[in-house]
Amino acid sequence: MRKIQMVDLQSQYAKIKDVVDPSIAEVMESAAFINGPKVHQFQKNLEDYLGVRNVIPCANGTDALQIAMMGLGLQPGDEVITADFTFAATVEVIALLQLTPVLVDVNPVTFNIDVAAIEKAITPKTKAIVPVHLFGLPAEMDAIMELAKAHNLYVIEDNAQAIGASYTHSDGSKTKAGTIGHVASTSFFPSKNLGCYGDGGAIFTNDDDLAHKIRGIVNHGMYERYHHDVVGVNSRLDSIQAAVLDAKLPHLDSYNTARRNTARKYNEAFKDHPNIVTPTGLEHGDSSDDHVFHQYTLNLKGVDRDALVAHLQSKNIPCGVYYPIPLHRQKAYMDERYNESDFPVTNALIQSVISLPMHTELDDEQIECITSTVLNFIQTNK
Repeated sequence: MRKIQMVDLQSQYAKIKDVVDPSIAEVMESAAFINGPKVHQFQKNLEDYLGVRNVIPCANGTDALQIAMMGLGLQPGDEVITADFTFAATVEVIALLQLTPVLVDVNPVTFNIDVAAIEKAITPKTKAIVPVHLFGLPAEMDAIMELAKAHNLYVIEDNAQAIGASYTHSDGSKTKAGTIGHVASTSFFPSKNLGCYGDGGAIFTNDDDLAHKIRGIVNHGMYERYHHDVVGVNSRLDSIQAAVLDAKLPHLDSYNTARRNTARKYNEAFKDHPNIVTPTGLEHGDSSDDHVFHQYTLNLKGVDRDALVAHLQSKNIPCGVYYPIPLHRQKAYMDERYNESDFPVTNALIQSVISLPMHTELDDEQIECITSTVLNFIQTNK
């Protein structure tokens, strides 16, 4: 059996080497390393794929989220509501801009931000909502957009983990995640479903005026060289990373399909187990495209999660705990406004979730080894 990895980028690269290498070589030969033709080509191809009017590439996913907020003109003290159960970058940029983060609990089934908790947290100072499409499953965007419209709020989608996912609206129509809110951000970190070979990110919006402002922000506030019209930053996607991404973009749907197929095999192995809750998102059967499984995360019931982690590691099976500490307990983001009673779901999840290996190269032998090891541990430790 091949070595089990949490993410197997080497095997993925081997399959597309004949496409990636010439694309990189083209950049090297042109020496157009910043804002070169490959960046513009990838931008256009991603716009077409997503069905969005504007994609603005940038240096990384954290920058993308910060620049989106800068583009909206949010001011120090403005409140921004987001999920407590997510990676710190989401709240980090809120704090960096001297906005006021407002953390709320998540849904126990989807792990995404709880719409009722959002509504309860809205005050006259609230200016934006940042739903995180956690682990690859879009948040409840119809309800969030209705709530935002009712309170005149911006919606900034954190799409770092859900590139290529579809959101099924209440009328049955589908829209790509990251194209529903006023603006969205994504990350092209190597382990992402669409990842480059370094850092990279992008901002999406259908608002042309906002896109124009953001294009200036990412490039020192310049639209014309040495004319700084807005306060900006230096955050550009370099041409080599754009070349990698453009080579991989045609494979994104097949990558996501492979992840969903692996998730189905995991689900079947753990089906109806009294101590395991498998992730939602495959309810539409083989045609489902709502979840792209950036992570495959189990919610354990009556199982010593940390002991299972140690057991898997002892068997050379990698796993992850996303996330072991909620944001409201992180030293950087503690606030006397928060009460532990506000976060019952998050506080439970941090004790019970475990993410199993998930990538495009997992084979049936590896999946059987992973699932049998988990099941045997639970059976022998009841």
